[in-house]
Amino acid sequence: MTNVGRVGIGIDFGTTNSTAAVFDGKNVSLVGLESDSPIMPSATYIDADLQTTTGQAAIDRYIDGNTGRTVELVPEVIGRATLAVGAADPSGQRAAEMLTQAVYGASMIDTGLRGRLFRGTKRLLGNQSVQRLMVFDHPFRLVALITPILLRIRQELETAGLDVGSACVGHPVNFEGRDAKRNEVALSRLGEAYGHAGIKDHRFYPEPIAAAVSFLHEKPTTAGDVILTVDFGGGTLDFCVLQRRSGSDFSVVATHGIALGGDHIDQRIFSRLLFPLLGKGERWRRRGTDRQEIETQFPFEDYEDLLLNWAVTYLLNQNRYTTPVLECISQGGEAKLKFRRLRELIQQNYSYLAFQGIKDFKAELSFADSAVLDIAEIDIEAALTRVEFEDVIDDSLTRVEEAVLETIQRANIVASDVDIVLRTGGSSLIPAVHHLLNSHFPDRVVDHDPFTSVAAGLAIADYHEYQMG
Repeated sequence: MTNVGRVGIGIDFGTTNSTAAVFDGKNVSLVGLESDSPIMPSATYIDADLQTTTGQAAIDRYIDGNTGRTVELVPEVIGRATLAVGAADPSGQRAAEMLTQAVYGASMIDTGLRGRLFRGTKRLLGNQSVQRLMVFDHPFRLVALITPILLRIRQELETAGLDVGSACVGHPVNFEGRDAKRNEVALSRLGEAYGHAGIKDHRFYPEPIAAAVSFLHEKPTTAGDVILTVDFGGGTLDFCVLQRRSGSDFSVVATHGIALGGDHIDQRIFSRLLFPLLGKGERWRRRGTDRQEIETQFPFEDYEDLLLNWAVTYLLNQNRYTTPVLECISQGGEAKLKFRRLRELIQQNYSYLAFQGIKDFKAELSFADSAVLDIAEIDIEAALTRVEFEDVIDDSLTRVEEAVLETIQRANIVASDVDIVLRTGGSSLIPAVHHLLNSHFPDRVVDHDPFTSVAAGLAIADYHEYQMG
């Protein structure tokens, strides 16, 4: 690829994956961010020497260095205290005996950790309470965790012969977070990261509108003037309604977005499908202080949040978590296998592997009527039909439907006014999402480049200097 004449550059930094595209006024070209693909995982790996790796190589390094590794946590030393343990000789001939001891804090250090992997960092950008994340005793701002990914994208663009002085970059309609200023905070952080990556002249553009722009470029003669875009990605669910004037000329009627994405659905599958296989709902028997046997329900709720967030699951390797699990294993019975799985998941650092298994399982159910969630490392093999899967994620589907109806209400139209519904983003491939949309907009739902439509639209918007957001 050579930079002949003026081109538009689009960068889609996503929660799960990132893509980049170039538009020369006629054709869109995707940039190879990985050796065999234009789609690069939005992943950053930082090793113990604070060296950074991005993309698929980051994931590979994390898996190679952590999967199957026994996690051992030790308390963090936060200071030292010196105490006098003997009286000084009044004559001054002998000083008081002093004892210096380390003072341990509540936080725990994984002594064998070779590196930290960060994925889904985009979801944290709008959260003002998250300022820094500790990486090997060094506080890293969120901007510092994102910048290496954007730098990698810029370098790949330059390798393709492009001058990346400016670019059109995407953003969700609403970032995840409860803060009233979450969008302002997130865009400020994201803009700073682009600047550090050397892409100082960047213009933000809403991702669902970009997806529609690429569709209008590809299908300028498609019948229909009112277009609803449903962009269902890894972290957010975004919508826009466009009114086409002629060809690829349009006006934006309404936008909407909620914090629901593929990551949320993966967590839902984990809790509904795996929790019961890891001991949730089982009984816990142990000796009380008076030597009497006590039996209660196992406190699985204490484990749930850490299990659902693979990056911090290693924190379960503390006595207060592992002791109850070991006691449940020793009591035998049918639940013994479940608690063995839980121990292995925690101790051998299999949480990330489990979530990758869920992603593959979910993808298979997008095309097959049934699939098997196979996580051999913890002896789990769970079959599920597509109908059963849709029941598991029913609450998420309800939120999708509510957001769709809210979007057309904001546009001051009814479902019958919509001519075309664009379905894009990886999570849009779930058949239940298609069925839901088709029930409201029969025979008007069109699939549109689920993983690359946004980057393509951003490149086109950059070329034509569209202004929005």
